[in-house]
Amino acid sequence: MLALLAAVTPTPTPTPVDPTTVTPGPWGFAVIALLAIVVILLVGDMVRRIRRVSVRDDIRAELDAEEAALAAGGSADVDRPDDAAPRDDDAADGRR
Repeated sequence: MLALLAAVTPTPTPTPVDPTTVTPGPWGFAVIALLAIVVILLVGDMVRRIRRVSVRDDIRAELDAEEAALAAGGSADVDRPDDAAPRDDDAADGRR
């Protein structure tokens, strides 16, 4: 049965392909270039947003550590090394 089915189906003969019908042309280039520009802008925006969230998380963790240190009765300067001198803006704020 399989041999009969294979004998009935003819093999198609290859036909030459016109190269102008298979190229994307100027419209294809414009669409791909536009997509590339949009992707680059979206990636840049995503990196900026991720960086912003990361900085906010670092600041929130720093504030939580300061609050925990104050609640425990310690110093509020948890991330400053012991040998670091207070900055001018810290002295103006009343912090050490």
